Amino acid sequence: MKIITFVIIGMACAMMLLSVACSPKQKRDPNLIGEWKSTADGSKLNITDKSFMMTSDSPEPEDYFVKGDTIYTSFEGNLPYTKYAIKHLDAHQLKLFTPDSTLVEFTK
Repeated sequence: MKIITFVIIGMACAMMLLSVACSPKQKRDPNLIGEWKSTADGSKLNITDKSFMMTSDSPEPEDYFVKGDTIYTSFEGNLPYTKYAIKHLDAHQLKLFTPDSTLVEFTK
């Protein structure tokens, strides 16, 4: 009886882990991906499926994820995350609040 209980508990834990591991990935907004150019100083922002690169900060691409209306970036998975808040996003215009609370406007 004891062995059956442990087997059932083990199978339930395995099913829970598999359901979390196999859940679908969060989809990114297709309007966000692309090459953006700043209207103020001409700096470029390049966003792909896996990287976020702003030429004014550093030429190295950073990993990123989007949660709500905020973009979180990190260089090679290091903490802390750098936060960029999205104020406005459509197919041709992007307005971001940078970490120092400056509004930067980009166009495609």
